[in-house]
Formats: sequence, C-alpha cells, structure tokens
Amino acid sequence: MSKFPKYLAAGVFALTCGSPLWAEGYGLGRVALPEEIAAWDLDVSPDGTGLPPGAGDVWTGEEIFADKCAACHGDFAEGVGNWPKLAGGRGTLDREDPLKTVGSYWPYLSTGWDYINRSMPFGAAQTLEPDEVYAILAYILYSNDLVDEDFTLSQENFTSVAMPNAEGFFVDDRLTSEQHFWTAEPCMQDCKETVEITMRARVLDVTPEETAASEAGTESGADTTETAEAAPVAQEEQVEEAALLLDPELVAQGATVFKKCKACHRVGEGAKNSTGPALNAIVGATAGQVDGFRYSKVMAAAGEDGLIWTEAELAAFLAKPRAYMKGTKMSFAGLRKETDIEAIVAYLKSLE
Repeated sequence: MSKFPKYLAAGVFALTCGSPLWAEGYGLGRVALPEEIAAWDLDVSPDGTGLPPGAGDVWTGEEIFADKCAACHGDFAEGVGNWPKLAGGRGTLDREDPLKTVGSYWPYLSTGWDYINRSMPFGAAQTLEPDEVYAILAYILYSNDLVDEDFTLSQENFTSVAMPNAEGFFVDDRLTSEQHFWTAEPCMQDCKETVEITMRARVLDVTPEETAASEAGTESGADTTETAEAAPVAQEEQVEEAALLLDPELVAQGATVFKKCKACHRVGEGAKNSTGPALNAIVGATAGQVDGFRYSKVMAAAGEDGLIWTEAELAAFLAKPRAYMKGTKMSFAGLRKETDIEAIVAYLKSLE
C-alpha cells in the first residue's frame, strides 16, 4: 500500500481487518474494496512509481492550461495576483527574496504530476485524464525553458527530465545525527537564575514587505505614488497620439493583447528592463540592442548580423518565438491568432 497520512492509514487498516480495531465489538466496518483503496492510492514517486500510462505534448498542454489553469497561474505560468507563479526564478534561490517555481525550486518532476493529478484544477480536483496531466506538466516544463516546443512527456521518458534544483536538497538525518541531544542525561546543575530576552526573532517571508519598497522609494527621494500614477497616464497619452496615425481600435486591441506580455516586458515612459527587455520603440529597432539587458547569444548574434524588427519580422517572431529563433530565452509560446499579432504590432508601433 502507498504512503497514507497516519489517520487515513489507520482507518483503512481498520476497514481491512476481520475485527475492526475501533468497532469495540459493535461489528462496524467492512473490508475495503480494491477500487476504494485505488481511489486513495494516487501518489507518484520520484522514480516514476505510480505513474499511469499516457502522454501529452507541449502544444496540447498550452491549450488545456489556458482553459483550466491560466485564470490563476497566467497564460504563461507567470502567476495572476497572489496566485503562485509556476515559471521563472532561475538563479534566485540565493537571494533574500527567492522566486520558488517548478523550474527554479522543485527537485522532482513527480511532485508536479502528483499535485496536478490530485488537486487541480482548482474547484474540480481529480477531473483531469492522465494524458491531460502529462500535457499540462509538459507545458509548465516548456514555460521554464526545460524542454523544447516539440516535447512530449510520457510515462516512458518521465524520469529522464532533469530538474535544475535536483541537487539542492539533502536528506534530513537529524533523527540519528542529533540523537544525543535527547538521549543523553540532561544537565541539571549550574543553571542561570534569570533569563533575559536580548533579541527578537525576525521572520523572513519569500514575499518582500510593501514597507520595504516604500522606504526604498523614500530614501532615493522618489515619490513612488506619483511615479506609479504617472506611468499609465503617460502611456495613455502615447496611445492617443499614435491613434492619429494608426487605427485607434487596433491599437486599443493591441493594448489588451499586450497584457499577456506584461509579466516580462515593460512599456511607456520610464519603462525599465524586467525579465525581458523594455519594448519602447522596438518597431524598426535593431534586435538585441536595448541597453542594460542581457540577451541570449542567438539574439545578440542576430542583432550583430543586422536583424531589424520590422513589422513583418516582429509578426513572425511573435507567432512562434522558439521556432523563429532557436535558443532564444523568451519562454512565450506564441500568439496563435493573426489578428492578435497585427494588433500587438500596432500597439508597439504606437509607443515609438
């Protein structure tokens, strides 16, 4: 039998015994049926034990993810509001504010399978078929740059996927290594007469305190409230001005589509590089040339070779970034609708 929580294990054991342990002679309980045991026996081990047959590819996973997961986790696993981010965070675990995601923190792929299969989607747990779970997990891996866009995850290749933080955990051996602390004879002599509190413990969370950001803004002399309010206003003014030359409805539609990009890219007055480069004046610019952003080798090389982000080149890139440029760091799967591509190019052009 798989590993149950203690209270469940005890209950199943009571059901499977000829004389229920807790019945106290009242004849309660019966032998658990195989299908009842199987309903609880869902766990998957890091070595693949417990995986059902099945397979799912990245593109199928993207469609299922958009339908069943994106409302909480974002179209690209970037997270929505306070819901968890599932992608990104590589190289942040040594920081005070690490981003713990499937790609940056989880040591075992089986954790993803087990959790998705057991608990997702939110409000409709255990309604996914095995092929759907494989596909969703394949898309999450793709969003973390761990597999290529043509990857198919299955029971056969499951254990071949290497998780970046697989070596970042260690076995908890305190039961043996620290056993002397509770097995040795305690010292009951020369105790202090009084106990004084000399320091308070500071609880660190993975989410930065809002006050810290406010203090940082105050120290630098910047009015963060005014800056936050000014950015959207400046952006709206740019869009209104561009509407004189571009179709205003198309620009507005592009601004809506651009919400899919905001997790990584910034635009408008004062926009700075984030996970991706700032995209002001990107239409007509040379590829890989935004100051201060560290591009992938292929993108930097493309710029050096003279790649210009014309409307046509941008459209081709946005349709399928990784097919357009093998090795790009951009984890975005691409825009499927030509109307969305046309709109977002118009919107970017309005920000020149």
